[in-house]
Amino acid sequence: MSSQARSLAEPRPLVGVGWMLVTGLNFVAVTAIVKHVGGRIPASEAAFLRFAFGLVLLSPVLIRLGAEQIGRNAWQLFALRGVVHTFGVILWFFAMTSITLAEVTAMNYMNPLYVTVGAAFFLGETLHKRRLFAIGAALVGALIILRPGFREILPGHIAMLGAAVFFAGSYLIAGRLAGRVKPSMVVAMLSVTVTIGLAPFAAAVWVTPRLDELAWLFGVACFATAGHVSMSKAFAVAPMTVTQPVTFLQLVWSVLLGALFFSEPVDGWVVLGGVIILAAVTFVTWREAMLKRRVTPVVGEPRL
Repeated sequence: MSSQARSLAEPRPLVGVGWMLVTGLNFVAVTAIVKHVGGRIPASEAAFLRFAFGLVLLSPVLIRLGAEQIGRNAWQLFALRGVVHTFGVILWFFAMTSITLAEVTAMNYMNPLYVTVGAAFFLGETLHKRRLFAIGAALVGALIILRPGFREILPGHIAMLGAAVFFAGSYLIAGRLAGRVKPSMVVAMLSVTVTIGLAPFAAAVWVTPRLDELAWLFGVACFATAGHVSMSKAFAVAPMTVTQPVTFLQLVWSVLLGALFFSEPVDGWVVLGGVIILAAVTFVTWREAMLKRRVTPVVGEPRL
């Protein structure tokens, strides 16, 4: 029996939790570095450099996939996804420069529910009562984070909401690609198309980066790639109902990093809102697992 088959046949929840902890650290490192670099480098340029470095890391995969036969319809979906994801990435990088790490992390938890709503409207999926309940609870969590009328709503908050919508669209398009091309091709082509899509936006606001800034952004690419790998390993050895709750620690680490390194105040309302959103998503994931279905993407699934 191969090691992969053995992993699937013998779930190892503790190992899966361990890999998910590593995943969380990787993605919190991504957000922290982007925030650190974002003071001088424009959002679109920082995003472009991150994806350009990612292409270097993915070059062995891209070379192997060069001989793949891709139909015209798949090329159109790749291009459309690249456009949609490009705008999501720009908005996400911008949000990182103007709101706290905790707010970005907490609002990220909304992404699976945006996908659920999008699947109902565009793919004809049924919104069962449990999904409607989870969406309602998540909206309450988002309102607790934003608290309109009680605090200033910054452009970064709006950008983060917009980023989530674009990322949800990207995932829905990826769902249409499933079964037509290999998953590795879907990931590789996203990197290629987003790098191309970001290029003109980066050129329009280009600021010559220093060597240390290039090093930091290369680190973003490395941590994001490592997050892809560690998350796939977590899902290979443990069910999502075990690994998903671990993503709450991303919020804890974001709060700690923000307070220790960026002088961001600890906002209990943001933490409460994030917990409510994550609880809603975890509930839906558990219910879907019981029915042998899956809500995608799961919390913490990489977009960058």
